[in-house]
Order: sequence, then C-alpha cells, then structure tokens
Amino acid sequence: MAIMMRRMPAAKVGSEGVTHTQLAVQDELGWLFREQPTEDYGIDAHVEIVETEEVLGRLLALQIKSGESWFKEATQDGWWFRPDAEHVQDWLHHSLPVVVVLYEPKARVCYWQLVSRETLQRTRQGGWKLLVPCNQILGKEAASVLCEAAEGDPYVLRIRDLQLARPWMERLAAGERLVIDIEEWVNKTSGRGEIVLGVDNEDGQPPTELASWPIMLGLSSYAEVVQGLFAWAEVGLHEETYDEADWDEYDTECRVWDSEIIFHSEEYSDWKQGRFSGLRPYADDGEVALWRLELTLNELGTAFLVVDRFGTTGKRQLVQ
Repeated sequence: MAIMMRRMPAAKVGSEGVTHTQLAVQDELGWLFREQPTEDYGIDAHVEIVETEEVLGRLLALQIKSGESWFKEATQDGWWFRPDAEHVQDWLHHSLPVVVVLYEPKARVCYWQLVSRETLQRTRQGGWKLLVPCNQILGKEAASVLCEAAEGDPYVLRIRDLQLARPWMERLAAGERLVIDIEEWVNKTSGRGEIVLGVDNEDGQPPTELASWPIMLGLSSYAEVVQGLFAWAEVGLHEETYDEADWDEYDTECRVWDSEIIFHSEEYSDWKQGRFSGLRPYADDGEVALWRLELTLNELGTAFLVVDRFGTTGKRQLVQ
C-alpha cells in the first residue's frame, strides 16, 4: 500500500508567509526579493532596494515568522516577539540590517520591525523581546524607513566615510596640497553643481584630479555645506587663486588714468580689508560661480589616521 506524504500545517503557513512577504516586497515596494537557503541561520530572505528602476546595492535581511502563534502576546501597540539570545547576537552582528516580519494568516498581512539595540529590550529573566507595531505593515508606507535602514548604522557609515577618505588624508599628512574646485550653477534652485578634488601641482597647471561628485544642495549655502562634506579637514580659500582674482577686481575697480599715468584710487591693502574673508567664489558671471578651496588636515583627520594605523597593525587587544 502506497504511503501518502502529508504536508504539515506549520510548513504550509510558513511557506504562505514567505510568499506574502515576497508579494509585499515586489508588488508594493517594487524591490527585489531573494529567498535565502537554510544555511543562513536566522535569515529567510534578502531584499534589495530599487529606486526609479535603479538597483542601488542596498540590502536588508528578513526573518519571517508565520502563524497565529506569533500574535498571542498582544499589547496596545502591537505584539511582543521573543527571539533567543543566539539569534539576537547573530542579527546584531549581521553584515546587513535585519528586519523581523510577522505574517498574520487570517488577515494576510505582514507586520515588520527593525532589529537594533534601540528596538530590542531585555527581559527581567535575561532574555530579549522586540515589539512589532501593529501600524507597521509591510508595504509602500514602510519604504522611507526601510530605505534609510538599508543605508546602515549611522555610526558605521560615518566611520566608513572616513575610511574611504583615508588616502586623501594621508596625502595631506605627507605634505601635499589638496584643493576642491566647485562649479555652482547660481540660477538653479536645485543648487546644482560639481565638486572636483585634486592635488595642487603649484606649477600653474590645473590640479591633478582625484575624485569628482555632482551635487544638488537646493537653497543651502555652498559655504556652509562644503565643510560638512570634508569633515576631516579645515576648508579655506586657496590663497594664490584668490589673491590673483582679488587683484584683478581691485585693478578694475580702482585703476585711474591721468593723462598717460596709471594709478589706483585706493591702496590695495586698504581695499582688501573691506573684502569678505570667509568662503566665497573667486569668480561669478551670473550663471556659474567658481570656487577653489584648500584642505588642511584637522583634528578629526589627524586622530583618525592614528586610530586607523592602530587598527590595521599590531596584535588584537585582550577581550573579555
């Protein structure tokens, strides 16, 4: 007599939960969903963010739990999810941000919560619990928060920015001069422009380009924003460029012809004292403003190089 294999109800509900999560990700959010093999402990799927049909390489890891049993511990704001300590440690140290998804089969709704040191809570017994809010339904409304989460931990991102800028810091520490050339489209409300980072060759030739970025600053002031873009350096005027531009402007404003004699109506030093000394363009034709600013390593950049050398050399410290 043939033996019929039966599919367990829990397996059916589990599969249904994965399917509905996939539909919410693909149809509601328009993102990519990739179910993960069982070898990835505590993670059922990866989600890749897509914006305006562009795959951005930003990922989330999902732990999907399906069934009514996950909704028994209700609160006014949602449901308590109680992961074991091993899962918590794996999630907090995972290379991707982790999201817990609870699938409610009767309503066919997926609820979600980010796993972080802020959302996880310790219990009196030494365990862990995570509140999955009833107003966090996996769909279009979740897009902005999940997009931001996919960027990663803000602390880690700031350190990563410093790591990416390390070669430029090292150039400054070695005595090279770095400049940033900016083209600002002054009549664009988008604040459109371009920044080019380069090495000042100090020979009259254009700087050797190291990197460039298009920017959209809206109505923000370039002078205020640019320092934040290079947090590891002090940003100042490139002396040679502004001296030349200031002299040309002074000569145009103050030159006086008297028969065949040329003189200036005001001393250059007196004229320059009235100039704004902060960050400013050296040229502006009403359409495009040009800036050339010089970077010098600041306290943050100097300290980071010290910490980075410590982190990349020597032996590990004792850990408890």
